Amino acid sequence: MVNRNLLLGALAAAATGAIAQDSGSENIRFGNAFSLGATTNTYIIEAETTLYPGKTQSGDTPRLALWPGMGTDESQLIQAIVLASSDAQGAECGGKPHVNGEWCAFANKYDEASGNTTQTVSVEGKISSTLSTKSGKAIGFGTAEEAQNEFKGVVYEHSYINTTVVLAAADAHFASTLGKTGATGNLVTKDNKTFKVDKITIAEYSFPASA
Repeated sequence: MVNRNLLLGALAAAATGAIAQDSGSENIRFGNAFSLGATTNTYIIEAETTLYPGKTQSGDTPRLALWPGMGTDESQLIQAIVLASSDAQGAECGGKPHVNGEWCAFANKYDEASGNTTQTVSVEGKISSTLSTKSGKAIGFGTAEEAQNEFKGVVYEHSYINTTVVLAAADAHFASTLGKTGATGNLVTKDNKTFKVDKITIAEYSFPASA
């Protein structure tokens, strides 16, 4: 069994490795978050949420990322990012410039036969990307605000709507793993297998200049 602190550490470490390698980032800092996990004797087979980034985030240096992700039993991270950046890679929600009020939907589904998790990202109802990876079985779900390199600025309040996490088998302990830092959201379940949050609100957070 992986405890919650280890799961959050794995999410952070995986994000740091994956994004830092891609962007050349070395200084990674995290803000507010909503998290679930780890599971007990089961795993996540489906997870979906819709992110409303809200007001375009402030800051004029690379880079700021908002993302929902899942940590796996192989210490991997399955994630899709909404990125604000002043560099050439700057894009949000599938490579399009972010428009205030625009929404991005993220859906993940685990295939028992292949062992792959397929992730689909949609912007305003239109699929922008699909990716299938073999990264292990997901055991936790969470959101993140991630500042990279010299980013300094404010992450404005944003929300995740209609978040659903489905487990392969019931886990009576899973709901108790809920962690919220600068976040609100009411987690509900009727069978300890399907967990829903109508609205997750992530409060405004200010990243100071990096040390």
